Amino acid sequence: MSGIAGWMAKPHLAPDDGAMAAVLEAIAHRGPDGAGACAFQGARYRVVLGQRRLALGDSASGGGPCCDQAAEIGLALDGEIDNAEALLRAYRSRDTEVVARLSGAFAFALWDARKERLLLARDRFGEKPLYYCESGGSVFFASEIRALLKIPGIRPEVDLRAVRDYLAWRYVPGPGTLLKGIHKLAPGSYTLWQLGRRREVRYWTAPDREPRAGAEAPAGDAVEGFLERLEDAVTAHLASGASVGAFLSGGLDSSVLLALASRHGKVKTFAVGFTGEHSEERAHAAKVAQHFGAEHHEVLLAPAELPAKLAELVACRGAPLAEPADLPLYFLAREAARSVKVALTAEGSDELLGGRRSHVMERFGWPLAGGDWRSRCVRTLGGLDPAQCDRLAAPVLNGASVLDTKSPFDAAEGTSRLRRILYFEQASRLPDHLLERTDRLTMAASLEARAPFLDHRLAHYVSALPDELRVRGLRGKWILRQAARTLLPKALRLRPKPGPRPPARDWLGRELLLEHLHGAASLTRGYYNAAVLDRVLDEHLKGRQNHQQLIWMLLNLEIWHRSYRLG
Repeated sequence: MSGIAGWMAKPHLAPDDGAMAAVLEAIAHRGPDGAGACAFQGARYRVVLGQRRLALGDSASGGGPCCDQAAEIGLALDGEIDNAEALLRAYRSRDTEVVARLSGAFAFALWDARKERLLLARDRFGEKPLYYCESGGSVFFASEIRALLKIPGIRPEVDLRAVRDYLAWRYVPGPGTLLKGIHKLAPGSYTLWQLGRRREVRYWTAPDREPRAGAEAPAGDAVEGFLERLEDAVTAHLASGASVGAFLSGGLDSSVLLALASRHGKVKTFAVGFTGEHSEERAHAAKVAQHFGAEHHEVLLAPAELPAKLAELVACRGAPLAEPADLPLYFLAREAARSVKVALTAEGSDELLGGRRSHVMERFGWPLAGGDWRSRCVRTLGGLDPAQCDRLAAPVLNGASVLDTKSPFDAAEGTSRLRRILYFEQASRLPDHLLERTDRLTMAASLEARAPFLDHRLAHYVSALPDELRVRGLRGKWILRQAARTLLPKALRLRPKPGPRPPARDWLGRELLLEHLHGAASLTRGYYNAAVLDRVLDEHLKGRQNHQQLIWMLLNLEIWHRSYRLG
């Protein structure tokens, strides 16, 4: 819906109010339909709230924060909450308790001058982003890091511990980022600055953290209850009056979303592929769209042109593109944004319903190569294990890892193996990688992505069911497969969902890799043991061993450094 930014600063240290224009311009893509700001002056602080606005449906234009000067309260809001004034009224009657009563995706900043208090809040799963930094008793915040860096006095500096975590995880787990002093507000949390102190409150935790609770239901009843709640979630996302489309991958989850959305009218659908290749997934997506009478659009990308787009898309992402499959998402969003404001995605279905091979393996306790379950969780993400990190990393990257901390490995005692790995993914990989990537690359095209599978009421319902209703036999997402029987003909149900697979190996050419990772201009070569890095590059370029995944990670980290001119 928008992007937000602002600060609470001591009057003599506060940026000039005019600085907000450059900050909001940095996130203009999040809200191209309007912008505005409001300011409050108190004895202790100068507070400025700014907002960009993406107009949905028939709502009036404008774009600034909702500011009640009489009550001395201001609100900058990003998300699916349609009525900011209603949120302000609810806050006045319920104070911070209002946060836990909200639904959907949101991030907001609220200044209460009478209490001299700044409240920052974020939705349960972390669909909407919010970053902040503290300096000299002042607080600065924004929807994206690039906006924070437009505030005078904030200068980027690489956090070397976060670089090591990126190598291990392929993303930086929250609350950290690759930049020192810039933090993510945790999903399902709000934080308060008052009287010079900060207090963070976790108002919601993914229910898979705890051992299963609740009465068991027969499988048939459970499937009906699941489908009813998923349909409610889809309906809620269609109710804003905005023009809504849907991304189709050819997989079961996106097909089910289309089936439910089509009950409310004709839907525009979007799929992506690559020129010069036959894609069964893309062909299947077209059949699903045709079955439901959708207006279908295909985006065909020329693989040879994509490497030149890497720097642009890394800048959009605000972080390295950890996987080649991230690239098509932006182009898919750009095509969708030509005709719709909102797109339904199936993001979160695997993490909620147990859709990966690793979930099946944990469910049945199959032997997994070495280490405790925390190490196994991280290895499933495709990064480096601690021993590999130690071999590759130079001493400059030595230091504690997120693996050494408890969260997001703090599932309660007695939690099943399946629930434990699902909780880990819901609390870490989902918000810090998948949702962060989806938000940046869709909002870069001024398109809002919405994820019905992440409705918290649906999550609570599924979490109360036996594990076998998620993973049964060798297949995950059992309950979704059963629900699909009532929505899709058999020919449209029995399809895998590998998704678009960019030919990344063809992109990692000798000249590109040596210039970025071996040449004198490299900003990141000093992070690594040179002999180990050069051996990896040599083996890959000579075809002796495929190091595509590792090299892709390192290349994108270098491109990210260059986008911020770090080194």
